[in-house]
Amino acid sequence: MPSYLEISPDKLSRILGTPNAPILIDVRTDEDFARDTRLLPGSIRRSHADVGIWAKSVHGPAVIVCQGGRKLSHGVAAYLRHEGVDSEVLEVGFEAWTSFGGIAVPSDKLPRDDQGRTLWVSRSRPKIDRIACPWLIRRFVDPSAVFLFVPASDVELVADRFAATPFDVENVFWSHRGELCTFDVMVEEFGLASEPVNRLATIVRGADTGRPDLAPEVAGLLAASLGLSRMYNDDLEQLDAGMLLYDAFFRWCRDATGETHNWPSSKAGQ
Repeated sequence: MPSYLEISPDKLSRILGTPNAPILIDVRTDEDFARDTRLLPGSIRRSHADVGIWAKSVHGPAVIVCQGGRKLSHGVAAYLRHEGVDSEVLEVGFEAWTSFGGIAVPSDKLPRDDQGRTLWVSRSRPKIDRIACPWLIRRFVDPSAVFLFVPASDVELVADRFAATPFDVENVFWSHRGELCTFDVMVEEFGLASEPVNRLATIVRGADTGRPDLAPEVAGLLAASLGLSRMYNDDLEQLDAGMLLYDAFFRWCRDATGETHNWPSSKAGQ
């Protein structure tokens, strides 16, 4: 039973991928991190020794992760609370998370800029994959990720000049593979597979590749995505609106697939 200063792996897993997920800060020592270089989804690496320097840059609730959930994480969490940041510790740390079977993202697949953010570039006027992939990255990989939308002919040049990672264009790593769309590839490469994420991936694949037979919800996602593309001229405004759309689809995939809705067939009391 975790104390009020701790959060269990099970509880944390329930709020990851949602808009209100806490900031996750990994303070494992370099030695511990070298034994397993994966990260909890969306977490950032910080040194406990430098907490006095970076503490003031932390905004919002935080969960601190060390190897065993003891002195390092509790010390950092206490320091952050002193700075006015609501902070908890992952109960029994990274060890408990991996034993629980929690999702862990390979850190070597996370390109970072000089501010520690991942930087991505793709074609302008996104519709489905190019909205779904940023949603996946911001919710499960890097909440501060930056996305650049440019003319298709300039994606490669912008990627080179700005050290950005291209996605959902031909002949790059993060793109379609066979029948899989880019969203599928990111789920696989980042180790994000779970029942709700896989269900969402099927819907995205069907909408992005013209296969409405894959799931009944494909037509709905396609219609909503095309509608958003007509509502917004600015790609980043469209992305912001699309984040809410995919938040809703993800929560349906996770919590509401068994729920139905119908107008009552008889009057109340009869």
